[in-house]
Amino acid sequence: MRVGVVGGGAVGVTAARDLAVRGADVTLLEKGDIGSGSTGRASGLLYDAFAAPEDARVGDRAIERFRDFSGTGDFEFVETPYVWFAREGDERRATAIREQVPRMQAAGRDVEFADAADLAERYPALDVDDVVVAAVARNAGRTDPATYATAMADAAEEADAEIRTDAPAAVRTDPLRVVTADGETRFDAVVVAAGAHTKRVLADAGIAVPLKPYRVQALTVDVDADVPMLYDATEGYYLRTHPTGVLGGDGTEYVESDPDDWKRAGDDDFRETMVERLDRRLAEDAVAESDVERTWAGLCTATPDRDPLLGELRDGLYVAAGWQGHGFMRTPALGEAVALDVLGEGGIPEFDPTRFDGDEEFDVVEGMTVE
Repeated sequence: MRVGVVGGGAVGVTAARDLAVRGADVTLLEKGDIGSGSTGRASGLLYDAFAAPEDARVGDRAIERFRDFSGTGDFEFVETPYVWFAREGDERRATAIREQVPRMQAAGRDVEFADAADLAERYPALDVDDVVVAAVARNAGRTDPATYATAMADAAEEADAEIRTDAPAAVRTDPLRVVTADGETRFDAVVVAAGAHTKRVLADAGIAVPLKPYRVQALTVDVDADVPMLYDATEGYYLRTHPTGVLGGDGTEYVESDPDDWKRAGDDDFRETMVERLDRRLAEDAVAESDVERTWAGLCTATPDRDPLLGELRDGLYVAAGWQGHGFMRTPALGEAVALDVLGEGGIPEFDPTRFDGDEEFDVVEGMTVE
């Protein structure tokens, strides 16, 4: 079976690797370098703390495979608990967390409630005096996303997949084929996993899908603090330990971005706000703007119901996109799922892309929102 994969981000290279090891003749085409798009700008938070049954299954499989792949090339899965909380005065999100945790536990997730005293004892580097309810997920970790993409691309090549970089590609149907500067190639199946460019790639093929790229931001500060992965549901930001100190992220823009024309650097107001948040949250370290090492932005992709589009759109044409900020952390399972779908061995029915017409109107919302 000849399969073309358009997109060399984390999901694309995982799908290519999983298809190749199962005997498919795979060609992956990436317009830039492997992992040079959203994957290389991802935060590297990895957890399975999802309440919906299908999301819990995907999260669990992703963490299982991250552990299995750890040590492949430079990729390393670093075990790190994930903590999320609501603050004083935020009863809506406090109630949501209280309702989420039993649902996660019912779905088999290793999560538990924690209060401010628990967190202060476990994580003395944090100031948690304003926390009213919190939860801790133990099946979690962190990594450098770029190392994962490179490791999977190398593994795909070892399984005889052809990886072509600097190779912009267009998809055409009737017959199904991929067009590049070198000509066109027919395939039995094509997987479009082009991240923020997925909507345009499919539109050029005459297929509409409801996807909206949106901009998010992050920074790193040179502060030595031993912290878990942390999400403040009240204010909507996250942080984690990073090789150069602490990484913090937020900055969701609630408008659709142009995937070819968007600001890659972080905004000044984001930088100022995130420094203030980190200064407040880190109990043992003062954080100042002079501690900031780097700020940047990336693109996430939204769908109308915040679930991805993963599966067959037309005969032989598959899509894998719309992760709502949760794509990298679920990559090993999502790439595997679309590969198995191509081979007729399964998929994820809840993420079937044909549930939409493609012309739906919807707003961009934050992917990590607790409601």
